[in-house]
Amino acid sequence: LCFPQKLWEMLESDQFRSIWWSNGGKCVAINEELFKEEVLGRAGPQRVFNTQRIESIIRQLNSYGFTKMQQDDQRSASLPEFLAEEASISAHSQILYYYSPCFNRAHPWLVERCRRRAALKRRAPGAAELGERPLQRPRGS
Repeated sequence: LCFPQKLWEMLESDQFRSIWWSNGGKCVAINEELFKEEVLGRAGPQRVFNTQRIESIIRQLNSYGFTKMQQDDQRSASLPEFLAEEASISAHSQILYYYSPCFNRAHPWLVERCRRRAALKRRAPGAAELGERPLQRPRGS
């Protein structure tokens, strides 16, 4: 299975507590620390991904068009409620939220449209802005 399909299988499985659907099935939520232990810590035939690094998973999400989302909660005006909300938010700071228009629980067929973006070729810094071309050998030499 490709990365989006593996991700979908994990979300639909009751095997994992570190990853779930959020925002009514429109976002992927990942508890970073638990994911490292529960998913990336697996070895042998139990291994899900060919990495043990969360940075590699995030790179995969980005390469398949997922964007990181922020939890946009309304804050309370009263100080005690605000402080309680801050404590709750810090407890959730390990949770990463990612969105892709091609990844929606209500529309499973869209996962087929989830494609890896083409990598940009690296160039010398500023070469594109200056309209420079690579060095060429003079004709006849």
